[in-house]
Amino acid sequence: MSRARAARRASAGLAFHPAPGAGPGLSRRARRPARPRPGRVQAIAVDGKSARGSRTDAAPAAHLLSAVTAAGRIVSQLRVSDKTNEITAFTALLDPFDLAGTVVTADALHTQREHAKWLVEVKKTHYLLVVKGNQPKLHAAIKALPWKEVTARRYDRERGHGRRETRSVRTLTVTGLCLDFPHVVQAVKILRHRTEIRTGRVTRQTV
Repeated sequence: MSRARAARRASAGLAFHPAPGAGPGLSRRARRPARPRPGRVQAIAVDGKSARGSRTDAAPAAHLLSAVTAAGRIVSQLRVSDKTNEITAFTALLDPFDLAGTVVTADALHTQREHAKWLVEVKKTHYLLVVKGNQPKLHAAIKALPWKEVTARRYDRERGHGRRETRSVRTLTVTGLCLDFPHVVQAVKILRHRTEIRTGRVTRQTV
């Protein structure tokens, strides 16, 4: 999968926060050196991949954690230590940059309470994070939200890689609904219908 596509996929998440007062014009903190901005970008996807061909008889494949724009440009990349995982490299990957007002997206592995607090309180970003079964209580709480009351939906259709895909997106404001996750304001539910063009096989997935 291309990094550009990974960035698009990562942005289909479930938890989102508009950081208070954050925006492209937010001033940097006083008495701190200016941090570089990764160009004029609105979103950064954090995406981990194992490097092809890097595995040897003596060592596993190198695992890289990257910060990627929606256009597929890598703005930061770290090798994840064989003795740790992507979670421990998350803040080190993004810390060198001034990301105020940027939307940071990531997959379910990074839907961590400390990540969310750091993004909002330290980096002044928005976040969009996927919630799956690795967070069973949070996943169940999102599933139990009053989705039937959400009548407005957005539909997207794509065709490629031998299949047609239709996505239905519903967004729900969750302030006051006791969803226990730092700074969360909205939840998003995505229903995907995929049709294999050659076989006609149809699959359905809810994220």
